[in-house]
Amino acid sequence: MPFLGKDWRSPGWSWKKTEGGWKRIVCFGHDLGDNINEIDLEELCDENKENLFVGEVCDLATKKRKKDFYNNNTKSQFDFRDKWIYVKKESTRERHGYCTLGEAFNRLDFSSAIQDMRRFDYVVKLFQLIAKSQLTSLSGAAQKNYFNILENIVSKVLDDHYNPRLIKDLLQDLSSTLYILTKGVGKSVLVGNVNIWLCRLETILNWQQQLSNLQIPMQLSSGMKLSDLPLHMQNSIFYKFSDACDIINLGQATPTLHMLSEDRQLWKKLCQFHFSEKQERDLTFCSNRALTENDNVDWKLMYFTLQKHYPKREQYADTLHFCRHCSILFWKDRHLALLFKDCGHPCTANDPDNCLMPVSPQHFIDLFKF
Repeated sequence: MPFLGKDWRSPGWSWKKTEGGWKRIVCFGHDLGDNINEIDLEELCDENKENLFVGEVCDLATKKRKKDFYNNNTKSQFDFRDKWIYVKKESTRERHGYCTLGEAFNRLDFSSAIQDMRRFDYVVKLFQLIAKSQLTSLSGAAQKNYFNILENIVSKVLDDHYNPRLIKDLLQDLSSTLYILTKGVGKSVLVGNVNIWLCRLETILNWQQQLSNLQIPMQLSSGMKLSDLPLHMQNSIFYKFSDACDIINLGQATPTLHMLSEDRQLWKKLCQFHFSEKQERDLTFCSNRALTENDNVDWKLMYFTLQKHYPKREQYADTLHFCRHCSILFWKDRHLALLFKDCGHPCTANDPDNCLMPVSPQHFIDLFKF
């Protein structure tokens, strides 16, 4: 006889075989240690158990102290390692309820995603959008998981020195949001005690200070340097960048690189990559600031002017994917896809690849707006 749980299409629970039979595995973070410094309230009870009411109060107080110790010392309330989640927007005969942003955030494996360099920028951008507008919509467990993963992101940047500017922008937006929520709007919109949020705000300010003091060590190598490459190869490297800040920062290294970073054709390609031709025409028609004396376009000035009026094109090495046939949001493992033709989730479509679509960070949030 088949086992039917809440949902017959769900993967079910994890079980392990013991001497007494099969037992379900429930992951609640780290187990409580045996060396808990607490008062043994049971010793205060009568040895002969004459006062049963006092004994029950002692048991409840002891359990409460253990629960408080657990909540204060566990990193995460949930330990999910799912690669996919079913996005429910309405109730059906098989499924009741709907999927929230907090549930998707808890169940999808973002902790492992930040260790993948191809997914790191995507996760950070998603965290930044949540910090700006969706932080109060997360449940208490999802908020706790959010700050645990954020702590891992900051630690990774401090150790690897990878893209600290991106994390600084994230922490700046998050601190501004928390300051408004705790001081400006009021205390009733936050889940949990306001002192916890003030402590988190203090932690964010501490992270910002650490990132401000971050010093990237100089690489001492006797091999070939960037300046040793031919001029056309150095110029080709500039054309691989999609961020204007990276071009400007690299141009400050040497006078030769500064000359290459001011190339007019380079900034023209950058404008064409991020913005459409219609946007460029509209802005040139409305404003003549980007025109030089000979009516030639200053493409560098044009880029920063367009950036103020239109959003830039987003580009990520790897993203979450959404299956239109199964309504499943998942991480696609490129290694399994190449070796075993695995699409990343239990898809029932005849041609799963035609049903997949990449999900941008903003699209991820829009999926859970009802």
